[in-house]
Amino acid sequence: MSILLLILGIILIVAGVMGLLRGQLLWGIVLIVVGVILSPGGFVLGL
Repeated sequence: MSILLLILGIILIVAGVMGLLRGQLLWGIVLIVVGVILSPGGFVLGL
């Protein structure tokens, strides 16, 4: 289960970064925060 959450968290973080690069500031920040919260332990790869 934690592997699925890790993958989902990484996908959300990448989508958030892509949103930021496209100029969608609020949507990008929301996706990054949700991705970090959903990943196991609240952090992805020790960040």
